[in-house]
Amino acid sequence: MDLVALEEIRRLKARYLRCLDLKLWDEMGETLTTDAHARYGTPSYGKPLDFEGRDAIIEFMRNAVGPGVTTVHFAGQPEIDIDGDTARGSWLMRDKVIVPEHRVVIEGAAFYEDTYRRVDGAWLVASTQYDRLYESMMSMDDLPSFKLTANRWS
Repeated sequence: MDLVALEEIRRLKARYLRCLDLKLWDEMGETLTTDAHARYGTPSYGKPLDFEGRDAIIEFMRNAVGPGVTTVHFAGQPEIDIDGDTARGSWLMRDKVIVPEHRVVIEGAAFYEDTYRRVDGAWLVASTQYDRLYESMMSMDDLPSFKLTANRWS
């Protein structure tokens, strides 16, 4: 097993999620191939969301989880198989999304199923997708003691 490639892919996934939560869209784009595909299976949108190409993925993220939305994503338990300059990975993901404008808190979990390609010596995400294991949504009105005491973007 190529342990260097394994660690590079682990770091790539961590960077992808860090950039998502910190809204570092240009840097997040650097984790994706130009022809990347994303499919996010989340009930919040009513149907799975499909995006073709890095620009479409980043544009969706920029609009869907912009400054008024706080997110945190955790991914672990990776199972990564490497075959030369391509790889596949499965990651357990848990997330929380806080949307004060709509007075909602969403929590959920899924398994990311990713493919990776090594391009000019660097690993990039070629495709990423998930279908929720569960998703819960709570109105802030039902959580009278809920108080967002810190938000980097407000």
